[in-house]
Amino acid sequence: MTQNRHENGKLPHNVESFWRAEVDFPEFPSLQEDLSVDIVIVGAGITGITAAYLLAEEGLEVAVLEAGQVLNGTTGHTTAKITAQHDLIYDEFINNLGRSKARLYYEANSEALAFIKETVEQHKIDCDFSMQDAYLYVTTEQGARKIEKEAEAYEKIGIDGGLVDVAQFPFPIANVQNVIVMKDQAQFHPTKYLVHLIQLFLEKGGRIFEGTTAVNVETGERPVVLSKEEHRVSAKHVLACTHFPFYEGTGLYSTRMYADRSYALAIKTKKKFPGGMYLSADQPNRSLRSADDNGEELVIIVGESHKTGQGKDTMDYYKALEAFGEEVFGIEEVVYRWSAQDLVTLDNLPYIGALTEGQSNILIATGFRKWGMSNGTAAALLFRDLVTGKENRFQKLYSPSRFYVQPSLKNFLVQNANVVGQLIKGKLDSPSTKPEELSNGEGAVVTLDGHRKGAYRDDKGNIHIVDTTCTHIGCEVEWNSGDRTWDCPCHGSRFSYTGEVIDGPAEKPLQKYDYTMLDNLTSEDSGY
Repeated sequence: MTQNRHENGKLPHNVESFWRAEVDFPEFPSLQEDLSVDIVIVGAGITGITAAYLLAEEGLEVAVLEAGQVLNGTTGHTTAKITAQHDLIYDEFINNLGRSKARLYYEANSEALAFIKETVEQHKIDCDFSMQDAYLYVTTEQGARKIEKEAEAYEKIGIDGGLVDVAQFPFPIANVQNVIVMKDQAQFHPTKYLVHLIQLFLEKGGRIFEGTTAVNVETGERPVVLSKEEHRVSAKHVLACTHFPFYEGTGLYSTRMYADRSYALAIKTKKKFPGGMYLSADQPNRSLRSADDNGEELVIIVGESHKTGQGKDTMDYYKALEAFGEEVFGIEEVVYRWSAQDLVTLDNLPYIGALTEGQSNILIATGFRKWGMSNGTAAALLFRDLVTGKENRFQKLYSPSRFYVQPSLKNFLVQNANVVGQLIKGKLDSPSTKPEELSNGEGAVVTLDGHRKGAYRDDKGNIHIVDTTCTHIGCEVEWNSGDRTWDCPCHGSRFSYTGEVIDGPAEKPLQKYDYTMLDNLTSEDSGY
């Protein structure tokens, strides 16, 4: 599928994920009435759909609520690696959490991989599943020492892998210093896999409602999810499987995570891909894998991570990946480009389990730190056991109520100091650009009648104006030129150029009138 090229290089003009390009997604109605079920799941990504499938298999009545379309969030914009090799993490976990917890994390993600493999084989799911070795490499001397420590961590906790001879590294990347491998990992086409799980879920009597935004929970012995459309769904358990928890309660999750964006290209290459999955542990990071596109091989390059709403012109990140692809493989065509957003917790472990210690019937799964295929599946398996009362040895590891002084306290202070800095910076910004100065397809923060506004002129020349005050806590959003969105630098909320919410924690759209930080406490247009 060839799209219009961007004016610079070979980049497509439109943003589209390969995983959503040519898949026949089922469509579902919005919720039109109040419901009472055993389980209500909010969010139709890998965690929500897998959990729905598992709980329906247990004979429970399950309803899934999705604000947009199924599989159109982070799951539809992943690298789709199914692996327990999550960057340089095991040496860090051993030092901060202890050897046993590091081993548990490896086992949880390995069991998730095994579950996906078994499910694909059992149901004969055509989703390009293949076993692949996963490699981490570095190009600096400092990185080489970290790889050596990670190899020692592999040995301590019994991971099948270790150091690899650099001379055997298959890519012409300059100054590769050290390489480590984790054997027998996997990759697949995530939406093909999950569309099949959706069908299995529906056959068990499951129900899915698209275009249904959950905004709050009435807590109690039998909690009730409230939708934006003012419908109520009561259940024994609520599973919040949204990217950012749609309901925080007193968990203060927006202060305990930060949002990180990364970018992806799917390219046709001049050089053949050698197999395997690869990730650079240095910055700027690079992730590599192959994918099948109707019998034609594509190489997926991912990288250039940065905090959402912070950083340079986002088109520059795509261009950096394009330059890397040209240097390493030679590019015949950049077929797709897209971006993804991931949440990172204070200690780099996901939060999976009870929302708070006193709310065991409201469960959340968030903070997968770019590794949602394995962690999301592990979350669904844990949810099944929590709901059905079975013991699960990973429950304490992932508990959202945990707090490890090191590194959590330091990261809590650093991240929230960053939020304050971004809040102040945005309020002091005085843009000089005027809306009428924008070209077609261009967006910018502008000054309009003395107020800070966001403006975008579409390809037909129509100008769309929004107030730039985020409806979460009142930070000022910034223009993302690569994806044509408004992104909040404080907690990662993202909005379309017309102001509609794409990613939380914000619940309400950007406003058209002069909206201020005070309105977040007093206005019905706030998410509070």
